[in-house]
Amino acid sequence: MPKAFPKEFREDVIRVFRTSDASMAQVAKDFGISPSCLKRWLAIDDRKSAHSAPAGPGVNESDALREANKRIKLLEQENEVLRRAAAYLSQAHLPGK
Repeated sequence: MPKAFPKEFREDVIRVFRTSDASMAQVAKDFGISPSCLKRWLAIDDRKSAHSAPAGPGVNESDALREANKRIKLLEQENEVLRRAAAYLSQAHLPGK
């Protein structure tokens, strides 16, 4: 019998998968679970969401918000890479090196 994961852990894994551009296999590997386990959790979450969320104009807004959040996260990651590169390059040009 596989070990049971806490609800918060499952919610975090689902949130990370849905907000990132990473593949299902990569997210599952990062969290130490199998891809089939993640797929099952996503299916369960989709069923819960379908029952609890009424269909309406808010659906398109939440999709747009999700896409905007993905874009923001990507830009923040790119900014961090550029910041680290600038720091590295500035250290390389110090006198005495």
